[in-house]
Amino acid sequence: MHIVWYFDFISPFAWLQWPKLKALAAAQPVTLRPIVFAGLLDHYGNKGPAEIPGKREFSYRHVLWRAQQAQQPLRFPPAHPFNPLAALRLCIAAGSNVAATDAIFDWIWAQGRAGDSAETLAPVAAQLGIADVASAIADVDVKAQLKANFEAALAEGVFGVPTLSLDGRLFWGEDAHEFALACLRDPTLWDEPEMRRVAALPIAVARRT
Repeated sequence: MHIVWYFDFISPFAWLQWPKLKALAAAQPVTLRPIVFAGLLDHYGNKGPAEIPGKREFSYRHVLWRAQQAQQPLRFPPAHPFNPLAALRLCIAAGSNVAATDAIFDWIWAQGRAGDSAETLAPVAAQLGIADVASAIADVDVKAQLKANFEAALAEGVFGVPTLSLDGRLFWGEDAHEFALACLRDPTLWDEPEMRRVAALPIAVARRT
């Protein structure tokens, strides 16, 4: 089964799922694809949680509580939302592997450091063996790969982050991880009669836009 994880470092919920992804990646191959979450919002005409004042405050409190329940360190960076392009490109420049993803996530969400520029990411880049982080994140191939990752996400129908794709079956959000594992163990779960019925459920009313 082809397993892909789409994520953006801007998402604290992606950080919350990350330990589970590491465990999964240790057991079988997982492709890590950093993407620009804001691009998905633009594509679908949506607002992010942090763009809606009440939802922003609740989401921050909720993710902190979830991290506490999981006994996982979580410290917000100095400002949020922030521009994640530098972090995403650094991840790609470093190989988009577990080590690079882990180091950048830890820097931003465990240590609470800024990750929005070459300067703020210089220490973690050095840890990953990249001395000239500015050149690395400006590389045309790195930029092209980030764009290709985004196009792959759209092609699969990804609409949010984090999203785990199991052969194109999408599991959105950290709280869907156990559902994904259940379907990984038993792929027939996805196609049980009631699962298929709700997937084709008619729409009774549509909100005007």
